[in-house]
Amino acid sequence: IEHIRGSEFEFRQLDIVEPFYVDEPVDFVYHAASPASPIDYLRLPLHTLKVGSYGTHHALGLAKKHRARFLLFSTSEVYGDPKVHPQDESYWGHVNPIGPRGVYDEAKRYAEALTMAYHRQQGVDTAIVRIFNTYGARMRPHDGRAIPTFFRQALADEPITMFGDGSQTRSFCYSSDLIRGIIALAESGEHDPVNIGNPGEFTLMELAKTVIDVTGSKSEIVHQPLPKDDPQQRRPDITRANQLLGWEPTIDLRDGLQKTIELAGREGLMG
Repeated sequence: IEHIRGSEFEFRQLDIVEPFYVDEPVDFVYHAASPASPIDYLRLPLHTLKVGSYGTHHALGLAKKHRARFLLFSTSEVYGDPKVHPQDESYWGHVNPIGPRGVYDEAKRYAEALTMAYHRQQGVDTAIVRIFNTYGARMRPHDGRAIPTFFRQALADEPITMFGDGSQTRSFCYSSDLIRGIIALAESGEHDPVNIGNPGEFTLMELAKTVIDVTGSKSEIVHQPLPKDDPQQRRPDITRANQLLGWEPTIDLRDGLQKTIELAGREGLMG
């Protein structure tokens, strides 16, 4: 939650599953709350659903009260295991609602529906960003997502764990590019969902080999069974972001991985 006094910004962290109130003026409400790593939302399925439902309801209520701009941090996971490639915002998705990953996917899909309902019925100034795979410094080494896992294993010269044969694809956006897109959307007048991600598409095998290369690791790649409902491909269509916001990513995968490892070495941000 952000409110502005003069040129100063103050940020608060609140438990949004319960009702909450802010007395000071509020200009923007950024609803980024949710477990996002598979390790977290598989461990906390009910909390994930509550944050997406109760939490979104309470955050929207705050924005309505203060007539603030509301920005929902949604996800490419609303597209599920897509049958359309690349994914644009008009695609409704292919999600298994009762699968283990469904708690995260459906929490975000519900949050989007609730956000649009508040906009249409209550007149709240809302926006929705659909965030694709993002990486950078300060990710937890045991986060469970591909890049921090591969980095942790490569830096220790341990075997790199590859789920499936590594042919599944992802599109990785460096964190500074993502932040530029989020700010541009927040400051726009757009209400419908906008994809923010890097359209460069790589197999996870290509990612693992690139991580080994940039770290100078001696790691070998080992294979494990693919998790249930794991998406086989992921790539954003960023036409709307480019046309509406003038946004596109500027940092390619190799450069972003190099930046991440340099920061990790200098500041100890990867563990």
